[in-house]
Order: sequence, then C-alpha cells, then structure tokens
Amino acid sequence: MTRILHFIDSISAWMGKTFAWCIVILTFSTCYEVFVRYVLGSPTVWAFDMTVQMYGALFMISGAYALSQDAHVRGDVLYRLWPRRVQASVDLVLYILFLAPGAMALIYYGYGFAADSWFYKEVSWSSPSRIQIYFFKTLIPISGLLVLLQGIAEAVRCVVCIKTGEWPARLHDVQETETMLMHEKEDLQSLESQQ
Repeated sequence: MTRILHFIDSISAWMGKTFAWCIVILTFSTCYEVFVRYVLGSPTVWAFDMTVQMYGALFMISGAYALSQDAHVRGDVLYRLWPRRVQASVDLVLYILFLAPGAMALIYYGYGFAADSWFYKEVSWSSPSRIQIYFFKTLIPISGLLVLLQGIAEAVRCVVCIKTGEWPARLHDVQETETMLMHEKEDLQSLESQQ
C-alpha cells in the first residue's frame, strides 16, 4: 500500500515541481515588461497575458502537490490537539464531502470548457495580443484529475490512520519550519509514550 501511495505522491510532486518553473517565466516576463515599459518607454502587448497564464497554470497544477505535502491551509487551532484517529476521521469526511465532488466537477466541467476551447481555437479576448488559451484551459480537467488522485491517496492514508493510530509515511519535500517543529514534537511525544 505504501508503494502505491508514494507513487501517487511522486506524480503530484513531479507535476508540482515541473510547473514551479512557471514562477521563473513569470518573474522574467514581469521584469522584462517593467524594464521596457519604464526604461525604454515601449510596453509589450503580451506580458500581462503571459503572467496571468503562468500564474493560472501554477495555481491549478500545484493543488495536488500541496495536498501530497499536507500543505493546504487548515484551521489547526484545534485540529493539532486532537488524537490522530480523530484527525483522520475528520479529514476523511471532508475529503468525501468536499474534495471529491470539487475535483470531479473540475474534471467534468473543465473537460467541457477545454473541448470547446480547442474546437474554437479560443484566444484571449481581453488583450490586444490575442494569445491562444486553449492549451491553458486543458489544465482545468488535468488539475482536477491530479487532485482527485491525490485525494484518493489521502483518503487511504486516513483509513490507515483510523485503523492503526499512525499516519502512513509521505514522500518528504521542502517544509516550513513550523511544520518541521510540529512533527519533531509529535515524534518526541511518541517516543516518550513508548518508553
């Protein structure tokens, strides 16, 4: 089971890290636009569209990556004080009630949007550059599929935690300091309770 969970985590991580390069493109295009607009007095017609598309692509695809790293925003004022089985039970209910229907809606409706966009070879109507946007609309159902797949992995983790009282291991990546300290405290408490 751990191998399957880590495989799904690795798909989410690979996609997240690949699309993280959108930040570099976004940064360079913004810096270029600022330079040519304010220093050379010759603004581009494409820079705004480029930044919107790069940010949108990054936002859509990074959802599954954030879920795989347990990095989504959570009101953890009470959550972190609950026993692990209670945490897992609450998470499981929320995945079933909210994450799964939302991801399925992204897949279903996003596919329709993307198919229509490809059929019409849709371009941006809000800018003079008229860039093609059907490539980017394809990311809507893809992101829904990635989030649903990662959500299934998270639901399986919840079921395992409810049965065993321990969260299954994740593929680890960069974490915030607060998260690392919280996990160290949990590990220390587990060691103390075992002794």
